[in-house]
Amino acid sequence: MKHPRILFMLILAAALIILTCPIQADTGTQAVLYQTTFATDPHWTTNNPSSDYWDPTEEMYHFGIQPSTGNYAYSPPINFQNGSFTLEYDVIFEQMDPGATFRLGFTGTDMDFNKGPNVITAFIDGKYGRIMVLHTVTENAILQEVTSDTSSYGGPTVTYDLNTTYHVKVDYNDDADIVTETVSNKQTGGQVWSYYTITKGSLQDMNRIYLGNVGDYGTMGLFAVGWINNVRLMAEVPVAPTTPTPQPTTPIPTYVIQPTTKATTPIVLTPIPTSTKKSPSSGMIVFAALGIIGACAVARTMNKKR
Repeated sequence: MKHPRILFMLILAAALIILTCPIQADTGTQAVLYQTTFATDPHWTTNNPSSDYWDPTEEMYHFGIQPSTGNYAYSPPINFQNGSFTLEYDVIFEQMDPGATFRLGFTGTDMDFNKGPNVITAFIDGKYGRIMVLHTVTENAILQEVTSDTSSYGGPTVTYDLNTTYHVKVDYNDDADIVTETVSNKQTGGQVWSYYTITKGSLQDMNRIYLGNVGDYGTMGLFAVGWINNVRLMAEVPVAPTTPTPQPTTPIPTYVIQPTTKATTPIVLTPIPTSTKKSPSSGMIVFAALGIIGACAVARTMNKKR
């Protein structure tokens, strides 16, 4: 009696494990839409080449951003319509003045962080110290923002340091309308901060990666200076249905019947022995039928007389 009980408990435990495990949908495969390691000139466009430029010696891209100047630098056009995507890059800050802000993100042609659509990662030095920011604006002007300060996301305040290489990754889930930012220490690989925001709308028709301060009208003379490297943008592409490969068919062999030259053996009919009983002749059958008909007629006549 113990064995059935043990078997029942094992089945129940397995069922609970299956029910509690999350189910992840297959959302397709990711393709690289843009990538540069800055080993060669990436040919970014800028209106401030004295501060924003490719350095062939360092093989990185230098930036110097200050408010109220409208400076920008952006990648060549990227062919993206809509859907989920991942943007990632490395960044080092050499200087971050109090009140300065560094912004890099995926945006439309306006490149104004106040106007959608955009997904922007930012590093600032402000009221709560050197904190990280995730900022999104949808096409219909819904703005969402979260920072690594405790008053914003509820966890402990997380700050960043100068002269440290950080890896920044932003994932946009188009199905759930969720953008997640994760900042890691490039050298140790340890996660520094990660949080998300719900966009409450779609993000599409973005076509460039940019850094700058378009739309920032803060105090001039406050600089965010440093380097970016290893910029990559990936987007999900639908999985094309596979077409079965036609299999070669084996031809059916054709057989030709050749005429035979052998003589046929004549069929000999064996007569039926005379002792075999024969079936009644047709004459006897007709005679019996007439007798029955006559009897029926006599019966009808007698019934009429009665």
